[in-house]
Amino acid sequence: MLFDRPCAIVDLETTGGHITRDRVTEIGVILIDGDHIERFDMLVNPGQSIPPFIEQITGISDAMVAEAPPFAAFADALLEKLSGRLLIAHNVRFDYGFLKNEFKRLGMTFRSDVLCTVKLSRLLYPQFFKHNLDSLIARHGIVQSERHRALADADALYQFLTVAIGDHGQARVEEQAAILMAAPSVPPGLDPEVMERLPDVPGVYLFYGENDLPLYVGKSVNLRSRVLAHFAGDHRQHKEMRISQQIKRVEWVETVGEFGALLQELRLIKSLQPLHNQRGRLSQELCSLQLQRLDSGFLSPRIVYARDVDFSRLDTLYGLFRSQKEAKKALSELCDGNGLCQTCLELEKRGARKGACFAFQIGRCKGGCIGRESADSHNERLLQGLSRLKLKSWPYPGAVAVRETDPVSGEWEEHVFERWCYLGSRRQGQVTPQGVPAFDVDTYKLLAAFMRKPSENAELRVL
Repeated sequence: MLFDRPCAIVDLETTGGHITRDRVTEIGVILIDGDHIERFDMLVNPGQSIPPFIEQITGISDAMVAEAPPFAAFADALLEKLSGRLLIAHNVRFDYGFLKNEFKRLGMTFRSDVLCTVKLSRLLYPQFFKHNLDSLIARHGIVQSERHRALADADALYQFLTVAIGDHGQARVEEQAAILMAAPSVPPGLDPEVMERLPDVPGVYLFYGENDLPLYVGKSVNLRSRVLAHFAGDHRQHKEMRISQQIKRVEWVETVGEFGALLQELRLIKSLQPLHNQRGRLSQELCSLQLQRLDSGFLSPRIVYARDVDFSRLDTLYGLFRSQKEAKKALSELCDGNGLCQTCLELEKRGARKGACFAFQIGRCKGGCIGRESADSHNERLLQGLSRLKLKSWPYPGAVAVRETDPVSGEWEEHVFERWCYLGSRRQGQVTPQGVPAFDVDTYKLLAAFMRKPSENAELRVL
């Protein structure tokens, strides 16, 4: 017996990697009860087409599953076989998540203790870097009839566990398995069922407290692992301890990719103003620097506000600041770092004797205030200093969309922008939303960063 309880080693083949959008195409199960071992597998009609990429990997085609039964046809029998068993799989969250969702669509509840053989291999064989199934097969001399078929892969896991017990002993393997199966700590006010429902997909999560007070908004490429990290037993960060004490409810929004998650996070923080979020909060004093030419011929940067100037047209603006205080600090650093005269810029008043400014007296001004430097020379250094703050002009004739595509299912989501303003998002088959353009500093920075370095599985499309 592998462990001191009945086990089910499970492997699934699916139409893709998304546990809610994709479906199961093949199930392979090895049931272990003491010395009794039962193996069974079956093809499943997923009710949707199998992408060519998946067919190439598994060899399972639409034609092969056309006459196979749907999951609903054998769900009752499968649930009976799996109930009360320890579910073992390689990357168990994937297989467990798919099974839970297949049962859930039929109004059935499936829960099980789970053991991940990827994590178990890492604990038992830390000297090795790779722990995917191909690596285990090669490293431990596992004999397999075919790869990427459900029962054959399940049997490879059975062989791995047998080898591991031979190498380390039953007690050692069970000890490490118990560490992995230890339930995550759940804050006292939170429904433990939330742990089971969290998906392993990109998106945004929201924590709420008493009276549905928004506590925190975060994003991740893996919602489940990130949310569980907040509830780690050691609570290394004080903020996460405070959140755990206050949390009563968790919500999440799934996205196709990371860019959509970042965008949703910014928008939710601004609209909900969560208690424990600081970054991304709505700024009422968003401002920038704009040049104007004085009668003296000197150029002078002036603070202008988003409420007065259309910040979606950035040709003449330098820097984005959340407050007047931030902008004044930037101006002071600009002058000090480039030897500029604040008197010539009319940023400070000329003294009563109308002589050299204080900065000149301490060697930080080249003398524009007393005629030792021309306006042209001063302007040149000002423009050079401002160049690093120059905002990027909108480089397109109209709207663009950042399209993220799921590499397996092919499903896509587009986020539409014009003149740096976010207009809305749409998924495959939906109409493009027509939002009201509004300039936002964080959205500008997010989109500008994407233009410099696009994220994986995403592209910019001109509409």
